[in-house]
Amino acid sequence: MDEIDRAIINALQGGFPLSPTPFADAAAPLGLTEAELIDRIAALRRSGVLSRFGPLYNADRFGGHNTLVAMAVPSDRFDAVTEIVNSFAEVAHNYQRDHHFNMWFVIAADSREKVAAVLTEVEAGTGLPAHDMPKLTEFHIGLKFEA
Repeated sequence: MDEIDRAIINALQGGFPLSPTPFADAAAPLGLTEAELIDRIAALRRSGVLSRFGPLYNADRFGGHNTLVAMAVPSDRFDAVTEIVNSFAEVAHNYQRDHHFNMWFVIAADSREKVAAVLTEVEAGTGLPAHDMPKLTEFHIGLKFEA
């Protein structure tokens, strides 16, 4: 990442313009054109610096439910299990960790029952236990990169 990439990531974590020209509006304060911003975001995604670019919804505020899930996945099955887990539209934020529980992801759905159903399907599809850790308290943790 260069200084411009850091500035983009820092700026866009604070929100994204809701306008007819959101990329142009987000690019202007950064001294970029709309096309430059779109190209840089795409490059950050391709390189893996950004795993996703899009809105993050708080399911509970919409009457839904979400939970954090941890799984211990054998290394030789990690890619196959990832494919199964990521096949569910309700799954987001799937990360590999250097830990016994090496796969962590979030399930967000319109009801607690749907979350439970997805957990059951994940376990059935992978043959592995999925540890359900529903949110008890919400914390906001910001991530900023120093320029």
